[in-house]
Amino acid sequence: MTRPVLLILVAALVLAGSWLLGGQDVTLQSLRGHLAAVAEYQQQRPVLVAALFAAAYVAITALSLPIAVWLTLAGGALFGFWAGLAIVSFASAIGATLAFLAARYLLRDWVRARLGARAKGIETGLARDGAFYLFSLRLIPVMPFFATNLLMGLTPIRTRTFYWVSQLGMLAGTAVYVNAGTQLAALDSLSEIVSPPLLASFAALAVFPWIARAIVGILRRRRVYAGWTRPRRFDRNLVVIGAGSAGLVSAYIAAATKARVTLIEAGAMGGDCLNHGCVPSKALIRSATLAHQMRHAARFGLADTPPAVPFRAVMDRIRRVIADIAPHDSVDRYAGLGVDVLQGHARLIDPWTVAVTDPQGAERRLTTRAIIIATGARPVMPPLPGLDLVDPLTSETLWSRLADHDHAPRRLVVLGGGPIGCELSQAFARLGSDVTQIEMAPRLLMREDPEVSALVADALRDDGVTVLTGHRAIRCGIDGGRWIEVERDGAARRIGFDQIIVAVGRSARLEGFGLDRLGIETDRTIVTNAFLQTRFPHILAAGDVAGPFQFTHAASHQAWFASVNALFGTLRRFRVDDRVIPWATFTDPQIARVGLSETEARDRGIAVEVTRYDLADLDRAITDGAARGFVKVLTPPGRDRILGVTIAGDHAGDLIAEFVLAMKHGLGLNKILGTIHIYPTWAEANKAVAGTWRRAHVNPRLLALVERYHRWRRG
Repeated sequence: MTRPVLLILVAALVLAGSWLLGGQDVTLQSLRGHLAAVAEYQQQRPVLVAALFAAAYVAITALSLPIAVWLTLAGGALFGFWAGLAIVSFASAIGATLAFLAARYLLRDWVRARLGARAKGIETGLARDGAFYLFSLRLIPVMPFFATNLLMGLTPIRTRTFYWVSQLGMLAGTAVYVNAGTQLAALDSLSEIVSPPLLASFAALAVFPWIARAIVGILRRRRVYAGWTRPRRFDRNLVVIGAGSAGLVSAYIAAATKARVTLIEAGAMGGDCLNHGCVPSKALIRSATLAHQMRHAARFGLADTPPAVPFRAVMDRIRRVIADIAPHDSVDRYAGLGVDVLQGHARLIDPWTVAVTDPQGAERRLTTRAIIIATGARPVMPPLPGLDLVDPLTSETLWSRLADHDHAPRRLVVLGGGPIGCELSQAFARLGSDVTQIEMAPRLLMREDPEVSALVADALRDDGVTVLTGHRAIRCGIDGGRWIEVERDGAARRIGFDQIIVAVGRSARLEGFGLDRLGIETDRTIVTNAFLQTRFPHILAAGDVAGPFQFTHAASHQAWFASVNALFGTLRRFRVDDRVIPWATFTDPQIARVGLSETEARDRGIAVEVTRYDLADLDRAITDGAARGFVKVLTPPGRDRILGVTIAGDHAGDLIAEFVLAMKHGLGLNKILGTIHIYPTWAEANKAVAGTWRRAHVNPRLLALVERYHRWRRG
């Protein structure tokens, strides 16, 4: 029997039972009459009456029929206090559990689907605190008994936990009504049973577990801080270590809320993104793209023009771009916002004290209510024999090391096939380098779908990059010139080069800040809870050093939660919402993604429907001479809720924003289809993929009916 049929059957039973009971005049007087009729039979067969009563109680509570109170009174009147309490207590808990299981089986999947990505966060909270919530609800008389059963059935709380917490939580209220049943002859109305003082007692009992839990939390915090002496006064409300994206946003928020905040940076303001990462790499890519367009100008009806690439001028432009953006992240700007900015190296002395050593070696100590660690990440140098001999570059050092070169490296090896490696390989190839890209994995961009990897690999090869996937680097050397030896399927080969860029990943900056002194746990990143707190609740981490995402925009996003929790966490804390984190790889074509990929969905066993729109059909892509790539959207089968989007093509990093907004706020493809998009723009691709999904879900019966209607209208 299918779930919808079962749901209809259960609903019919509930309605029928309610209708039958609705025709009965249920009062204390009528209850006394019914009990008098049962009394003689009970004397003859007490065990049978008790069993039938328990079975009836289980059935009525399982179906959520509104006479449980009357049956509880009857239990006290028929069996006395202790026997009545035992029968009613077990029967009510069993009936409630049956209603709980019915709701879980019939409705839970539907509710999960409606909540979408929000369900995971809700279920995580209920898995942790569900027993507390249930106990409190059972002790609040105004909360309908049946509503609690159905509501908890939609949560991940275990059945065993639901049963024993329900039995324990309902025991006090059950005892009150059973005891009233023993005095049934003296009762005039139900209001005599539950008095205001009794309701207040129940409410106090309901909050007791939460009070106890808070006390346990206080004791745990005391254990964490044991051995440390807390200052009586503090110099600052917040100290932020690191002036990258996460640190800058944290300091900005603190200053905006009028907190006294100090921002400490050992290097250049703006962190890796401004000085070594996003900004210089995108400036390099822009120059490389123009060189590529000049080389292929015939595609636009012009003459192909081999570009002259004065590499020193390209690097000068990159420095100017950094200089133009630098004021946004400068000491002067943040000082003007009310942030105390200190240049120097920060080190935690105790949970509330930060020592700052300035460039001249002088040390200054600050006490603070809260600390945010936002020290970022650095390029990983693999343990490759001989690598130190060939003077490797990284995405961090190449900008200064190549700044005074008149030409791009003639022979360049890029070690790594992730986003950074792919971007740099293509850019340098377009600027004239003979590039060999080496990746140990079987394909580039392993986080993306295979078709995306293939598209990028083909584009790199078209630009002259030699892409070697499935090749493991063995060693480097300098005899007869610099070289790297790689191996595939047991066969080794040497590749000569003038420069090598190592782009095999980035690791969090964890050393030298006193984390080990305080016992703050690290595991590739700083270990934090859902509120970005370390073992010390007032010490938090954000950005690359906290993980799991190494994106500038993710660091800024985390910074809001870290700063608010640091400053106001004693009043209210906010869990980090990382359900919808997009990213982009700025190759040509660009790759952008948010949510699930098709590969991830398959690996996790998640059923999805894939809707695809090829950009070759987009008018604006055709006019721009960039009619390649696609928009791919994953949805639950038959529904328009967006689970993930991958875009490959020009402007993918911009196009993804509409889908990020839709996923964040629960908007489906039908909403995107119903939104006007300017013609001719790249954004029309988003509407086009929504239209493709809609056409695949037109009801054929409805179409046939409409066709008949039109035929009738024609006469």
